[in-house]
Amino acid sequence: MATAIVRSAKNLRNLHQRFYLHTLLTKCRPPIPSPTIADNIQHRALPLIQQAIPFGIGFQFFAADQGFSSTSTTTGTVQSGHSKPNSEGGDKSGDSNQSKSDTGKPIRGGPISWLSFLLLALTGAGIIWYYDKEKKQHIEEINSASQAVKQGPSVGKAAIGGPFKLINDDGKNVTEKDFLGKWTVIYFGFTHCPDICPDELQKLAAAVDKIKENSGIDIVPAFISVDPERDTVEQVREYVKEFHPKLIGLTGSPDEIRNVARAYRVYYMKTAEEDSDYLVDHSIVMYLMSPRMEFVKFFGKNNDVNSLADGIIKEIKQYKR
Repeated sequence: MATAIVRSAKNLRNLHQRFYLHTLLTKCRPPIPSPTIADNIQHRALPLIQQAIPFGIGFQFFAADQGFSSTSTTTGTVQSGHSKPNSEGGDKSGDSNQSKSDTGKPIRGGPISWLSFLLLALTGAGIIWYYDKEKKQHIEEINSASQAVKQGPSVGKAAIGGPFKLINDDGKNVTEKDFLGKWTVIYFGFTHCPDICPDELQKLAAAVDKIKENSGIDIVPAFISVDPERDTVEQVREYVKEFHPKLIGLTGSPDEIRNVARAYRVYYMKTAEEDSDYLVDHSIVMYLMSPRMEFVKFFGKNNDVNSLADGIIKEIKQYKR
């Protein structure tokens, strides 16, 4: 019994000594430094910053800052490794290392960062200035080239116009030869047109009077129907009288209308029919024809009375030169 008690006491004493040694060794072991949040952010952000900033401008600054940060981290690690002294000598050694590292620490970063920012701003401003200069120069070259082009004799004639055979509002057969020796303006439309055709014919009638008043030139206005099924000779006669006494109405068979429309490059097509009431979609163009019945110029819907009259007078004067 006594022997068992003595053996148990020895075991407890040994266990106590092991626990004390383990505790002492744990206190004396230098801690392993863990990277700070700032170090992680810096190491992760540095490659992105180096990609965003030109190599020649910002590399030295960021490399210097990286080196400075690494030096500080290393110094801090060494200091922390000696901050837990095993003895009084360890305290003195840690203090001396800390004083040496503080004395040799480089103070860099401030002036270089401002210099890098200034160089970056100057480079960006230079690129913008160069691009703006090239753009203005290109625009000036285009303007000068367009102004240098002067109107000269035409190389060819537009393939507009040609022979036709129709019936006028008096019931007589007419061809393009009946208009020779006269300046003619031809408009294609139909008598059941609700708004566009009346507006265009009123504009044409006013322009004819204005041309006669300003220049003394006689213009023959002509209306060609693109609705031969409904626009009979009588229907066309009553229609043209509403606009101008000189306005000549022309109609014909479907084949004849198709041929003259093709010769003058005129588009027309019937819309959906509801009994006998339908509309005709067609080109809205006036053709100025010379006394030889050759195409000179066309005038679209965007012209008003003044611009139409002035444009016709201008073309006639240039044609006579």
